[in-house]
Amino acid sequence: MPLKKKPVTGMKDILPGEMQIREYVMSQIKETYKSFGFSQIDTPCVEHIENLTSKQGGDNEKLIFKILKRGEKLNLETARTESDVVDGGLRYDLTLPLSRYYSNNAASLPAPFKALQMGSVWRADRPQKGRFRQFVQCDIDILGDATCMAEIELILATTTALGKICKDEKFTVRINDREILKAMALYSGFPEESMEQVFITLDKLDKIGMDGVKEELSQNGFSHESIEKYTELLSSVTNDSQGVCKLGQALDGVLPEGVAANLAHIMDTVTEVLDVEADCRLVFDPTLVRGMGYYTGTIFEVSVEGLGYSVAGGGRYDKMIGKFTGMDTPACGFSIGFERIVGMLMDAGFTVPGEGEKTAYLFEKGLDPEALAAVIKEAMKARKGGARILVAQMNKNKKFQKDQLMKEGYREFKEFYKEALKK
Repeated sequence: MPLKKKPVTGMKDILPGEMQIREYVMSQIKETYKSFGFSQIDTPCVEHIENLTSKQGGDNEKLIFKILKRGEKLNLETARTESDVVDGGLRYDLTLPLSRYYSNNAASLPAPFKALQMGSVWRADRPQKGRFRQFVQCDIDILGDATCMAEIELILATTTALGKICKDEKFTVRINDREILKAMALYSGFPEESMEQVFITLDKLDKIGMDGVKEELSQNGFSHESIEKYTELLSSVTNDSQGVCKLGQALDGVLPEGVAANLAHIMDTVTEVLDVEADCRLVFDPTLVRGMGYYTGTIFEVSVEGLGYSVAGGGRYDKMIGKFTGMDTPACGFSIGFERIVGMLMDAGFTVPGEGEKTAYLFEKGLDPEALAAVIKEAMKARKGGARILVAQMNKNKKFQKDQLMKEGYREFKEFYKEALKK
């Protein structure tokens, strides 16, 4: 039986045209984040299975690619439970590995620590258009800073990067706080033990609308009074910092002191800076949930006008590092949806700007060694001058060969023939 040519289900091969765009996007993100003082790190793609299944990652923990023990440690005959045969798994995001990394290396790192991490993650999800089982994440995180300066820096760095990559797009940053989410639900009379169930329904607002949210809450057994009080509160809030402050006053006694003021301060500061950027705005969205179980405070997402999905998201997760060290450490992060950005650029027919002219030197088949060396020397001289030169043998179907090279960005062709080189 011949070997299989296609990638494993849910994985994909990346052709040169897409790879060029991916490298460009990655370089723009790195350059921007480093200008904000973030230091690049890396973590292993394999994590301890105990870490991956520690109930930090929500539904992602159902999608782990698990790794069998190796050698003598793997004994299928005596195995009784999964832990007898599994001891590791592929990381499903970069946040959990970063928390382990920081807990293991904090003594050697500055405080606060501004981390930049870019790498592949794996989820055993159902493959579909734009969603694969292996994909790249681009994260920045600030560890050890409990002040709102962490959120401000993360939002500004992320929107700056997106603005450089997608110059013609209009972005909206939506921001909320998990404490505000919880306080609104408690204020409306929902039981504290049912908070997550309420948030799961609220998270469907974009798809089912407010009437759909009310209907689903009712079907889940919540009282009509609580549902009406909740939805009226949601609809009465304005999306600016004043709306945050007014909501904080309405939730007085339920919302922890300082939460609303902190969020309003983040919004006012970021908005003051973003005023010079007509393509990006920051709004308060009391319906923003974000599903990751580890978020403890501020949460945010970035959407692009005209698209039905977010292109970046993150939030504060002050409890995760404490799971490793026994002592909570302030932590906040933002992740750009790398694959979505690349897909958006490819759909728009994006070409990488600032690329030098790419020239192909095509030589006729049968060139003698001396003539071939002369062609290569000419190419080497041009490369030293900064040119991008491909040296390749001329195919029989030269037109098709050139068409294929033009798809890879080659615009100039120089041809070398045996007879001409003899003269």
